[in-house]
Amino acid sequence: MKTYTLFSAALMLLFFTAFIAPGDFTSLEIGKPTPKTEVKLMDVGGKNISLAEATGKNGLLVVFSCNTCPFVIKNQGRIKAMTEYAAKNEFGVVVINSNEGQRDADDSFEAMKKYKADQQFSGYYVVDKNSELANAFGATHTPEIYLFGKSGTLVYKGAIDDSPRDETGVKQHFLKDAIDQTVKGEIILFNSTKSVGCTIKRKDA
Repeated sequence: MKTYTLFSAALMLLFFTAFIAPGDFTSLEIGKPTPKTEVKLMDVGGKNISLAEATGKNGLLVVFSCNTCPFVIKNQGRIKAMTEYAAKNEFGVVVINSNEGQRDADDSFEAMKKYKADQQFSGYYVVDKNSELANAFGATHTPEIYLFGKSGTLVYKGAIDDSPRDETGVKQHFLKDAIDQTVKGEIILFNSTKSVGCTIKRKDA
């Protein structure tokens, strides 16, 4: 009985670790420059674009996302609103799909094109081949936010707000506040928060 209990506990630990420890990736630190700025990424509109080319007057908003993650679906309206808000405030916007492990299924290029057409969020929606940018950013979840200021350095990373599971429960609008404070040249009060979502499906992961 004791052996069975220990075995069951080990299985449970392995199960939960698969969800809470998605990989050994070091998240980009606040104040660091935008990585991989010259890498060309295929947008669903058929254009190859780099982060450098996509950057706007006030900086760049990068959103790691996908088509079908339940947390992305819960945040679809907020992603659309915040990409529009960032673009309105002269930030470039790039939404990145790094799910290479699902590129032949729900996150195929054709599925991405349909998703962008349905959602109509602002900015580019690009394929991250071999999860190169996700690895460089240390991104592990969808959705996961990275905001860069005029100087090209990271000023905010993490979640859109403080209630990723329920939009009606939002009390703090982390990303919106970070955009506003960046434009005004103010100190960002909450510059790093925890992203909550599905793990990025890297190839062979």
